[in-house]
Amino acid sequence: MQVVAPRYGEASLADLLPATLAALGVAGMPDPLGLAVGPLAGVRRVAVLLIDGLGHEQLPAAGLVAPTLADLAAGRLGVAAELTAGFPSTTPTSLVTFGTGAPPGAHGIVGFTLRVPGTDRILNHLDWTDDPDPASWQPVSTLFDRSAAAGVPVTVVSRPEYVGTGLTTAAWGSAQYRPGTGVDELASGMLDALVRYSGRTLVYGYHPEVDKAGHLFGVDSAQWRAEVAEVDRLLTRLLDGLPADAALVVTADHGQLDIPADKRIDLDADPRLGQGVVLRAGEPRVRYLHTVPGARDDVLATWRAVLGDAAWVATREEAVAAGWFGPVAPDHLARIGDVVAACHDRYALLARRTEPERVSTMVAFHGSYTSAEMRIPLLIARSVGPSG
Repeated sequence: MQVVAPRYGEASLADLLPATLAALGVAGMPDPLGLAVGPLAGVRRVAVLLIDGLGHEQLPAAGLVAPTLADLAAGRLGVAAELTAGFPSTTPTSLVTFGTGAPPGAHGIVGFTLRVPGTDRILNHLDWTDDPDPASWQPVSTLFDRSAAAGVPVTVVSRPEYVGTGLTTAAWGSAQYRPGTGVDELASGMLDALVRYSGRTLVYGYHPEVDKAGHLFGVDSAQWRAEVAEVDRLLTRLLDGLPADAALVVTADHGQLDIPADKRIDLDADPRLGQGVVLRAGEPRVRYLHTVPGARDDVLATWRAVLGDAAWVATREEAVAAGWFGPVAPDHLARIGDVVAACHDRYALLARRTEPERVSTMVAFHGSYTSAEMRIPLLIARSVGPSG
């Protein structure tokens, strides 16, 4: 499978929100995507919908059950392009990358789970509340806060269970939050927020169900297709209800790929892969290994020998120098393991004994740098409806 490097500063998820705000007239926002002079020129209201897990390479399968999405992806309703996710291609990293406009090395959410430096604690960002403090763990101001300060109000419409979590605070700051469950509440909430203000407005909606269906049942499974069909209903409602001075922007946080049984490597089943390792973080497609003092080189050599072509195994310094995270702030370096293992092809590094069973029983995964995981859509449609 093709390796895709993140295109920070050119065409990555980090560049989408700054370009959108530039089109809305927020001063000082870079626009490498050319949205302000292109597909968003002259708009006063923008709705951005992020569909978790619907990568660019999944669009052909999705289009079989989603005619509106198929029209968007084919450019028949506006602009169809693509971006790259950041690295690792995982939800917490991507949501904060989108919300801050910064690459992962700058904002510090450089993995699904991370070791809290100086401790033996592994932080799962989906279970994160207020420890560590979001303002110190993720120090970059969100673009939603900067937008509001510049006079462009922002409304986030997302699931009620995400209100007040550490990840929500880190990614979306103090943006107005409107809870919504299911596509109908999401559509109603986004459309209502678009017309709440008479001036320039940004609305952001987040939909997690396609990603969940992929994890549990696999990409292009019957359950996955059912969730994609629901997304299509959401897109149709949003397009039909856009006010005349508005646009809809659709993207994702990453793609997914199914992992076959013969490429699932159980780290707990091979004692060699535990020698010299104090803690493992990350997730099955990208592992961070924190090693015993003095053991790093031995761990590096062992993992390279055992995994072979299944993964790129590198030191922290090599991974940072390769540019996968963008420039890494000094305070964030220790969050990356002494050794990094990024899976190739359709391999996954599971830990059946020491991690929750739900992880090893998943069908589809993401996190590494293959094209199926890294390429994400950028779909833009202008309103054809009445003025709001």
